[in-house]
Amino acid sequence: MRKIFLAIVMTLLGWGVQAQSKNEINLVPIPAKMKINSGQFVIRSNTSIVLSSDNPEMQNAVAVFNNLLNRAGGFRLSVTVSPASSNAIVCKLNPAISNAEGYKLSVQKDLITVEAKTPQGIFYGMQTLRQLLPFQIERPYLSNVVWAVPCVEIEDEPRFVHRGLMLDVCRHFMPKEFIFKFIDMLAYHKMNTFHWHLTDDQGWRIEIKKYPKLTQIGAFRNRTLEGRYTSPDKRKWDNTRYGGFYTQEEIKEVIAYAQSRFINIIPEVEMPGHAVAALASYPELSCTGGPFEVEGLWGVFNDIYCPKEETFTFLENVLSEVIDLFPSEYIHIGGDEAPKVRWQNCAHCQALIKKEGLKDEHELQSYFIKRIEKFVESKGRRIIGWDEILEGGLAPNATVMSWRGEAGGIEAAKQNHDVIMAPNNYFYLDYYQADPKTQPLAIGGFVPLWKTYSYNPMPASLTAAEAKHILGVQGNIWTEYIQDSDYAEYMAFPRGAAVAEIGWSPQSLRNYPDFKQRMIQMFKRYDGIGWNYCNAILKEAE
Repeated sequence: MRKIFLAIVMTLLGWGVQAQSKNEINLVPIPAKMKINSGQFVIRSNTSIVLSSDNPEMQNAVAVFNNLLNRAGGFRLSVTVSPASSNAIVCKLNPAISNAEGYKLSVQKDLITVEAKTPQGIFYGMQTLRQLLPFQIERPYLSNVVWAVPCVEIEDEPRFVHRGLMLDVCRHFMPKEFIFKFIDMLAYHKMNTFHWHLTDDQGWRIEIKKYPKLTQIGAFRNRTLEGRYTSPDKRKWDNTRYGGFYTQEEIKEVIAYAQSRFINIIPEVEMPGHAVAALASYPELSCTGGPFEVEGLWGVFNDIYCPKEETFTFLENVLSEVIDLFPSEYIHIGGDEAPKVRWQNCAHCQALIKKEGLKDEHELQSYFIKRIEKFVESKGRRIIGWDEILEGGLAPNATVMSWRGEAGGIEAAKQNHDVIMAPNNYFYLDYYQADPKTQPLAIGGFVPLWKTYSYNPMPASLTAAEAKHILGVQGNIWTEYIQDSDYAEYMAFPRGAAVAEIGWSPQSLRNYPDFKQRMIQMFKRYDGIGWNYCNAILKEAE
């Protein structure tokens, strides 16, 4: 009965659409090359998906698409490795395609072919195919929709190898179920990296079996700032105990889910600063011995890890468990916003500076990061840090994530270090995206969609050789004022889609008015999927 009722409603609303017209093709990110031909391919219940090889990665590459058809159309396509000459979606690996994430998509009236060098490329081709279907593909069962795909020829590949978003779960904890949803958002937009910010002053969110106090104590705070950050005499507090963490089993679930969507997760464990939650758990790792409590206030705090041997033993043990969990080549070690006042007044720190022949506390931080890098590399991994790790001298093989504008990224590239561009004035997605008078409380700043989209991550000041060190882009979602997952989605998109297109599409094809119109159409798909988003661009002057 419910299905019949929905079918009647959809018909009354004019949703019995057979295919997208040429003017209705609104792909995000926009492909590198696309030719639109006449005609369409209709996906029916007897259409098959034919794989060139039957392995788990190839199965993963088509599973999301097939599950959508089952949800929206009420049927699931058979997946085989047998030859097909017609009425099939053929997915085959082609070693002649040079880019590991690139793909070719050919839609003809009787056959769809997706070719790629890797299963990941096949997955991205299937995401494009998903966006070529009528937008109702994202909605629950619709019996009267003809699942028609316009005939096109697409050759596509990403501009950059790193395309991602960072989610801070320390200031406000996000449940595992939302992390799954967030990964889906990334995959839909052909992003390949989820940067998971797991430790900070306001909460330690990852179970470390060797140090149970990190989650027994460090994962919970006794109060949280209410409203805008202001002077101490004007602050208001929510005195409700707040917190949460992910068990290692939950993290394994998230990693497996991400891998099935070809998303790499980079975990971040902050050091030497943003460590109050850890110091509240183990105060002996500080310069003063505490006591400390997990912070309910936002900002930068003077108490940081003391660079003594027991601290390095602690961090190496923590990182060992993190590395055993996460397969990522990169481990993010933070390195930002570490005040040096405690080190300046610490006898141990001053003796260490003298012993190691260091000039000052900035070089002591460099010493700290280099020791951590050496350990991480002994485990076969590499470190990434925020651009403050430039201060006092970069660790030999560190990758820099440039957040204070792009100057740090430029400097690192000139020193022949790899760089990910994440400038706050374009890519901080916790900043206001519309008139603050019309928006929920945010941390400040103003980064509307057009500004995010305007960024070109390839600085003109770099030589061709230096420019090769720009690996890609990342948008960052800090959650001081983002209290729940619904608001996180609202702040993430559509600006996250702009970050995705900057990372994927050729600079020559990028055009904001065109992107804006494609995004307005994309909102129909977001609605169907059930994603929250900011629709401020509907009110922008033409």
